[in-house]
Amino acid sequence: MFRSIRKPRPRGHFAALDSADFPALQPGTVWLVGAGPGGPGLVSLLAYHALGQADVIVHDALVSADLLALAPRHAELVFAGKRGGKPSPKQTDISLQLIDLARSGKRVLRLKGGDPFMFGRGGEEAGALARAGIPFRIVPGISAGLGGLAYAGIPITHRDTNQAVIFLTGHDESGAVPQGVDWAAVANAAPVIVMFMAVKHLGSITDKLLAAGRDGGDRVAIVSHAATPRQSIIETTLSAAGDLRDVPTPAIVVLGPVSAYRGSLDWYVAEARRHVFG
Repeated sequence: MFRSIRKPRPRGHFAALDSADFPALQPGTVWLVGAGPGGPGLVSLLAYHALGQADVIVHDALVSADLLALAPRHAELVFAGKRGGKPSPKQTDISLQLIDLARSGKRVLRLKGGDPFMFGRGGEEAGALARAGIPFRIVPGISAGLGGLAYAGIPITHRDTNQAVIFLTGHDESGAVPQGVDWAAVANAAPVIVMFMAVKHLGSITDKLLAAGRDGGDRVAIVSHAATPRQSIIETTLSAAGDLRDVPTPAIVVLGPVSAYRGSLDWYVAEARRHVFG
């Protein structure tokens, strides 16, 4: 029989990170880092390490103020948020700014909500850096489509309901409903569809899914301000979802049977919500 022997932890558990062998955020480089779905406690250790080394932090609108408060005092905070229907920096300008900052010798942290490569334009920014010859690193984050739903007690897969999931963005580069989506195929390809940035066009999206044959009685859950003390959930059906008004954003929409598990898995209760870091 094996017995686990636990070594004494150093005083202040996070102090152990000071001697950890993390890669350095070097001057003239850019790290594209995922900030997770909301709560600042949901960033990776490597993301936290980068936050403490950065000279400049170029961050999205969805990055928590509590997370930014962990940055060193000398770090410059640059807002580069893109919110639907509001004046926003152009993607080209954000990419050029990252290049210019790196060329000036700064240690640049590009901090993006969720995961940089999950509908976060991280691929576009990394491509621009690569073409400019700027060294970069990708630090994945917990996507809101995974972690945000987990905080609502919704498993995106369950052996009793689904073996496949579709991730879908609710708008294209122009801000309209995506034109390149085969709605007939999407509607019937998987029992569960997770939709990012879909609230604005939810009526149009639900109409397309219904017209493609999706059952109007299918469950829909909308998780707003996921993994934060402001989290709220609306539960409805596909046929009724398009009539909703004033849904708080940012929000993740999940279509399919998995939201039924909230009844027993809704663990993020009021007491937990009081804790800013998760």
